[in-house]
Amino acid sequence: MSRGIIVAAQPECYLALLHYPVLNKHRQVVTTAVANLDIHDIARAARTYGIAHYYIVTPIAAQRSLVETIINHWRRGYGAEYNHSRREAFSRVCVREDFEQVCRDIGERAGKKPRVVATGAALEKGLISYGELRKALVEGDTPWLLVFGTGWGLADSIVARADCSLPPVRGGSDGYNHLSVRSAVAVVLDRLFGC
Repeated sequence: MSRGIIVAAQPECYLALLHYPVLNKHRQVVTTAVANLDIHDIARAARTYGIAHYYIVTPIAAQRSLVETIINHWRRGYGAEYNHSRREAFSRVCVREDFEQVCRDIGERAGKKPRVVATGAALEKGLISYGELRKALVEGDTPWLLVFGTGWGLADSIVARADCSLPPVRGGSDGYNHLSVRSAVAVVLDRLFGC
């Protein structure tokens, strides 16, 4: 394989950004607001690295409606004509009410229940290395779902349902570790699918 070619996920790999159930800084389960930048930037990263579908998950109907309006602007509205690459990225974005809907949707699309991979800055148990997951993605025939949390990370109930977890993204040696979720998604996708 020549340098610069992006390796698509094999078999299909999906991504979900949960706004519930996630934690606040006091480790309470909360619902967070959808951020416009997360919609755009993660859609573009997901398309770049061959993610089959990017799910934005929120139980708040008004937030789902807002996200649908933004998505439709880039898929069919003026934005679709104005920016073709953004339209292509948004063609893979889905909005769902809860995590169970995401898993059911993937099961229907792929014909199999997905294996779930939790991500987060504080995860320490059930870790699988990026190399091990990369190998499993390429060699297996099961769909995989990478789950990211907003706020202060995924609620314990989601982590407990995961088949495995990826190690936290670590930066410099001084211990600071508070990336935006869109930055963390880009790093994780590059580690798994980049050249």
